[in-house]
Amino acid sequence: MEIEPLEQREKHVKNNANDYVIRILDSPLAVNASEWNALLAAQSPDGILNPFMRHEYLAALQTSGSATPETGWTPCFVTLWQGETLAGACALYLKAHSYGEYVFDWAWANAYQQHGLDYYPKAVVAVPFTPVPGARLLARNAAERTLLVKALVAWCETQKLSSLHLLFATDEDVAACEEAGLMLRHTVQFHWTNSAPTLPASRGALPPEGAAAPVARQSRFHGPDWQGAAALAALPPEGAGMFRDFDDFLMSLSQEKRKKIRQERRKVLEAGITFRWSLGKDISRADWDFFYRCYERTYLEHGNAPYLSRDFFRCMADTMPENWLLFVAEHGSTPVATSLIAVSARPACATGQNDHKNSLATPTHPTDQGLTAYGRYWGALARVDCLHFEACYYQPLQWCIEHGFERFEGGAQGEHKMARALLPVKTTSAHWLAHPSFADAVERFLEREGAGIDNYMDDLERRSPFKAASPQHLPEQANKP
Repeated sequence: MEIEPLEQREKHVKNNANDYVIRILDSPLAVNASEWNALLAAQSPDGILNPFMRHEYLAALQTSGSATPETGWTPCFVTLWQGETLAGACALYLKAHSYGEYVFDWAWANAYQQHGLDYYPKAVVAVPFTPVPGARLLARNAAERTLLVKALVAWCETQKLSSLHLLFATDEDVAACEEAGLMLRHTVQFHWTNSAPTLPASRGALPPEGAAAPVARQSRFHGPDWQGAAALAALPPEGAGMFRDFDDFLMSLSQEKRKKIRQERRKVLEAGITFRWSLGKDISRADWDFFYRCYERTYLEHGNAPYLSRDFFRCMADTMPENWLLFVAEHGSTPVATSLIAVSARPACATGQNDHKNSLATPTHPTDQGLTAYGRYWGALARVDCLHFEACYYQPLQWCIEHGFERFEGGAQGEHKMARALLPVKTTSAHWLAHPSFADAVERFLEREGAGIDNYMDDLERRSPFKAASPQHLPEQANKP
């Protein structure tokens, strides 16, 4: 679709006594980075930015050629202005396909085609290729968030688009979408929480079962290994609610699950695999290059080209390094696999400036809700039994425990994650379809699908990996900023 010049794309919207202007911009680069990040910070009570909604991340998707009209993602960033103040914004893309979204609507597109109707282009408010819950409608308050989503629907109607989809939204986004009449859809992800169920006080004295697990050493730091006194001193105090160490976490699990994890870790250790991790600017260019080799190979092995280019990760290393944690698995001195994790961080803050020295968010309280790690990408050049579990779950979970992170989000799908203590959470997306008959049909479908999701969650809850005498309460949803 042709994007009109900016001066022709202003639409005045009245909301009681306030005058607002909606501007549709054809690039994230047309939005001031400081203003965007300040609005994003306002969505979180602790001011920690969701890394995937940072201006730097969205800009890199475009400048690297990863999310562009050529790849089927045409940016139309919607901004809400009150005078000269940015009051609201969202990352909207016109889509020519449904790849890279992780909320699947291929059946809807097929139904349109069977009836001689065009489903594409459609409008998607989402972070390309990133199934991570977070704020999608950035606004100063609930009223302006609702105004923003109503403006989205009105704009989609004027552009004669088939539909609008807001993916992996927060509770606040969902409330605005419901008020605007959008339909809700739920999916299931698996997340880990760094909190121990109630266990006997003697749990810490129980002997370990089997051989020691691989422990990652920190790269390019002169401090002691994280097995040493410095790491122990940094652990949350006993009774603070978080796990004291990885064994403390294991002792909260059922014997069957605990034994299985120790067996899997032992296989990796006995294969001669060791791990090291690097954070932020300490990730070397050589490690980024090796990571991309592994990442690219994972996609190529499945017959697909990777969504993200090498230049995208160059941008990440340059503009927001504090948000990246890299684990490298080595056999002797040879790297064989990597796992890339995104982490919460406080850039200097919401101004477009970066302070790489102390940007990693440090918990001021053991239950700081803002500290989250996100499992993103992995790849291997050698096949080692259970290496995937070690690189993608056990090493990151151990790191989260040692650094006081409250949550690890394991990404879309994967019931196998439950055996590693990642529990099911419900995520929510919102949808609007222009065609009344199709909207009615989809609404009936979503009612049936929603009932099935509820039954699925109930079934998963009965299969909790935690000790039966100390049940871990399953969170209802993951729609937090």
